[in-house]
Amino acid sequence: MKADILTAVDFWHQRCPWCLRLNPVIDELSEEYKDRIKFVRLNVMSSPENRQLAIRNGVMGTPTVVFYCEGRPVETTVGFMTKDRLKDTLENQLKTHRECVKQSTEL
Repeated sequence: MKADILTAVDFWHQRCPWCLRLNPVIDELSEEYKDRIKFVRLNVMSSPENRQLAIRNGVMGTPTVVFYCEGRPVETTVGFMTKDRLKDTLENQLKTHRECVKQSTEL
């Protein structure tokens, strides 16, 4: 989450039908944006630590994608998104990410 590029964390789990529909969309976009956005998947049900991490990040349901700039959450999307809608969100985050990095200070 503290990568030097925009990071998108997909909070999901294997029994969530909307998560399973979103997975291929994220796979496609992660390849398309591989040099500009770091994509991470976190299965919230795979361990108690992952559940706690989701709770600490305010995740109340899945799928949830949280965007991080310099380790700080800057936007959250909840629920299934079409490829076009998620791509619009990614483009918007890339534009605002430059400003976030300029204004960042040490945590």
